[in-house]
Amino acid sequence: MAIRTNQLLALPFFVAAALLIFLHGDAMPFSAAAGGALALVVVGMWATRFAAEHMTSLLFFLAAMVFGIAEAPAVFSGFAAGAFWLLFGGMILGTAVGQTGLGARLARRMALSLGVSYTGLLVGIASVALALSFVMPSSTGRVVLLMPVAVSLADAFRFAPGSKGRLGITVTAALAAVIPGFAILPANVPNLVMLGAAESLYGLKITYAEFLLLHFPVLGILKTVAIVIVARILFPDTLPDLEVDDAAARKPFSPEEKRLAIVLVGALVLWATDFIHGVAPSWVALGAGLACFFPPFRLMEAEEITKAIQIRPLLYIAGVLSLGAVVTSTGFGDQMAAAFLSVAGLSEGANAANFATIVGASIATSVLGTAPTVPAVWTPLAEGMAQATGMSLSSVVMLQVAAFSTVILPYQVPPTVVGLQLGGVPVKQGVISVLLVALITVTVLLPLDYLWWELLGRFDG
Repeated sequence: MAIRTNQLLALPFFVAAALLIFLHGDAMPFSAAAGGALALVVVGMWATRFAAEHMTSLLFFLAAMVFGIAEAPAVFSGFAAGAFWLLFGGMILGTAVGQTGLGARLARRMALSLGVSYTGLLVGIASVALALSFVMPSSTGRVVLLMPVAVSLADAFRFAPGSKGRLGITVTAALAAVIPGFAILPANVPNLVMLGAAESLYGLKITYAEFLLLHFPVLGILKTVAIVIVARILFPDTLPDLEVDDAAARKPFSPEEKRLAIVLVGALVLWATDFIHGVAPSWVALGAGLACFFPPFRLMEAEEITKAIQIRPLLYIAGVLSLGAVVTSTGFGDQMAAAFLSVAGLSEGANAANFATIVGASIATSVLGTAPTVPAVWTPLAEGMAQATGMSLSSVVMLQVAAFSTVILPYQVPPTVVGLQLGGVPVKQGVISVLLVALITVTVLLPLDYLWWELLGRFDG
């Protein structure tokens, strides 16, 4: 049987994994080497589509357990993670939004206000997604809320499944709902992990305003612009010459639409106020999804859950979420961070080199795990890096944001995977979109971010 191109592309990952196992030496325990090797193989298979994504996840679970690479709680932690259940509940809500017609109604309303041009439509979607980042602390919650509307918006403009216009809309919504949120302190999980670790380890308190000033101009606003540019270039299209049905958008709500609107508004309020009641966004999404099957809402029959729940994306995201836990529990992440400090060559006054070295190494950690892995691994090393570079401890800690907001592949940020799956974006198009945003980030935005830090004097001690 002929070897496919993606299998050849995966070969370097397999070779690197084998070398790590056989040449790890005394400095790295075998458990850490095994965890790193498994991560390299899985990342390589996901990145190159060596096999279907959900099948790669199943192989990951099997290999981790059969070879004893990590304990079961770490290997299967993805099934207990909030993002898994957010996707589960989001699938139900997305199905309800489509069946009741509420999504089509909201889409028509958006179409009436945004439908000047295709580019204007993408800008409008990205702007709505960015605005939600200020009021919703859960990136996956934003994705779950926005994606059914984006899909309905594509339907309103009669963009067929698989068409460039539909992909442009859904990719913009999926990426803009997640990636720019890294520049807003409570908007994404890695930010909170970093904040908690810095406070517990060093008593360091980072304010909302300080964080926003440092990160939002480049990693928030300009990153949103980059997402729109990528979607516009990759998926060029024009709005069809049709009239959006104004009467349909403004007709009275049906009873089903009213009940679903109550569920969604309730979920939105609970998502936005989770700092008060303490209920995680995942359980809010699951509760809202289940409410669709029970009185007094009863929007779907129990048997219809099989239509709403798709096993493939659930298995994929469970593997994505579990990978980071395995990398951390085996000690591979800590080994890489310690090795970095010994060879990094950080020095006081070499601001550009220090910035590139720290951010680059942190990005590599994110690629081998997931974005939340970065603050878990690098925050404990921040004090040593601050001493070596002469930077303030606060600045060294917050350099991580430039790293974990640079998403090379979708699996690094599970809510991005959720959004792309809910939007029906093929994996290949999703990967290419994220890679192009990453390319713009590394070549344009990170240098601008460095200059912004210099302007604010953040490299001074």
